[in-house]
Amino acid sequence: MRLRNLLGPPDSPRRVHRCAASTAILAFALFASLPPAHAQEPAETPGDEIIANLAAGRVIIAVVKDAIIVGTVENPIEAGTYPPIPVPLASRRVGVMLGAVDWFSVTSQQELARLDRELPRLHSRTIPQDPRLQQPQEGSEASDIQAIGQGVLERLNQVAKNLHSKIDLPADEPIAELILADYIEGYGPEIWQVLFPLQQDLQRGDYWDTRVLRPRYFQFWPPEKGQPRTLVEFHYPPGDTSPTLLELLRQNDPRLVKVRESDAKLSHVADSFLHGESQKVLAADAIQFLRAGLAAISPPNSRQTMAAIGTQTGFQWILPPPPEPKRPGQKQERPEGAPTLAKPPSEH
Repeated sequence: MRLRNLLGPPDSPRRVHRCAASTAILAFALFASLPPAHAQEPAETPGDEIIANLAAGRVIIAVVKDAIIVGTVENPIEAGTYPPIPVPLASRRVGVMLGAVDWFSVTSQQELARLDRELPRLHSRTIPQDPRLQQPQEGSEASDIQAIGQGVLERLNQVAKNLHSKIDLPADEPIAELILADYIEGYGPEIWQVLFPLQQDLQRGDYWDTRVLRPRYFQFWPPEKGQPRTLVEFHYPPGDTSPTLLELLRQNDPRLVKVRESDAKLSHVADSFLHGESQKVLAADAIQFLRAGLAAISPPNSRQTMAAIGTQTGFQWILPPPPEPKRPGQKQERPEGAPTLAKPPSEH
């Protein structure tokens, strides 16, 4: 397993500096030593193998004239990878979890956590107070974003506290990320990235305490005054250096040139993104362009999703997530009315 740990305090609300992409994360298996309640030497007990499957790929967000559009593309780095999935948190807010989202005990065959599915409920009522996160004079307080980040942190730590073997982590790579996009009344559209660093402390022998540190918050929208208004894109693993959709547009990638030349409206959308004028694009045209563009540049068989937050209509699916495959050994759902050994089929 390779992870990265981002250290340091959270940044100020509604306006922080951008952070650079970092190195790759691979899918991993974690081994947790689970000592009995009164044990002094944890090494005496066998370990529980815990698998953490990753949500990996691209998250592309377009803030246009009448909507926020969120598209995702899976990066199938291994068999157990999940596509990033937009999750509605409110009528005008969506979140996308990246990184270690699916925690599963191989020993007990139990799901320990599924962060993307749980995300709508992970809203903490206890938010750490920080003087740098108070309401600015010209903006609004980011306590809503903090509450979501704190809720995810608490859930991650419920799982991480049982990990007592050394995890090989680079110094600055998050175990998970959360991308948030929303409309705030009286403020407008915004995009946030929340990073969750992992830290381990050696106690004795080869026994480690593991915890997820306080999240770090980075705001990517609205852009600074005078900066272009265009596509915002996130990659996971962080070391994925493949060009963004915007960079491919700038490079006149043949796959996107073909998309642009297929329709005058799509050409207008591409030009607006290139010139930093996404606010001039209608949602219907942007959706058409993003669907065609992402299909053109995505790996074969990679799963995609797309959702929109309309200024008037709120959240709606454009391309809902595909059904997930069953885990090995997981019971298949029985069709309604199918015969069983417990209840024979009714006679006609």
